[in-house]
Amino acid sequence: MSELTLNNGVTIPQLGFGVFQVPPEDTQRTVEDALEAGYRHIDTAAAYRNEAGVGAALAATGIPRGEIFVTTKLRNGEQGRAQEAFQNSRKALGLDFIDLYLIHWPVPSQGLFVQAWKEMERLYENKEIRAIGVSNFLSDHLDALLESAETVPAVNQIELHPSYQQADLAAKCRSLGIAVEAYSPLGQGGDLNGNAVTAIADAHDATTAQVVLAWHLANGNIVIPKSANPGRIRENFAASSLKLSEDELSAITALESGARIGSDPAVASFTQM
Repeated sequence: MSELTLNNGVTIPQLGFGVFQVPPEDTQRTVEDALEAGYRHIDTAAAYRNEAGVGAALAATGIPRGEIFVTTKLRNGEQGRAQEAFQNSRKALGLDFIDLYLIHWPVPSQGLFVQAWKEMERLYENKEIRAIGVSNFLSDHLDALLESAETVPAVNQIELHPSYQQADLAAKCRSLGIAVEAYSPLGQGGDLNGNAVTAIADAHDATTAQVVLAWHLANGNIVIPKSANPGRIRENFAASSLKLSEDELSAITALESGARIGSDPAVASFTQM
């Protein structure tokens, strides 16, 4: 499994497993399936309400803690009490430390993400978190954060898939030493049916999901596909061994259409509570 080195020297498995929208009662089984398939990077969030299931899976498998990278995220409605929220997440996961903790959304209308970041910096300094980062931060949000930040975010997790690549934002992140992590990496399935993707999949005897994930990996993105189907979980993990040609990568990149699926971070203001 390929790993990337973050700006503070911490390494992260480039291909992870996301649990967004996995029901709490199914989370332990689903994460155990992912770990059995070979994943060693699990991405959850307080807003998903399934951190306890992730923690139960980690405890049940017996895999050494140092071999698993765990990400969770601060809910929008808790930006004013980030330290308390972090401790609640850590306890729900049953862990002594978190590998990566993210501000889930900037919610600029609250005006609290800089305050939250400062609290997260203290947790990072106290070694309760190995790396801190952000999610859904646009260029102006990054600028506002970096004006007073002591620590440059290690990661910006953003919606990114072939039909919505946010190329300028991704380039800015990389220029600042911020790793780019893609959520909804398959466009929630919408990017799997195009002629270019299906032709490449046929040429490699691969699934269309494997092709798109291989494109992400080749472009240096951290990527966190999700599935509750054990067969699909294994298939997606196998994308790490699929290598695409430059022409194939370019054909997928050409699918850009500006088709955002999720909320616009410039105006999103939900609390996640």
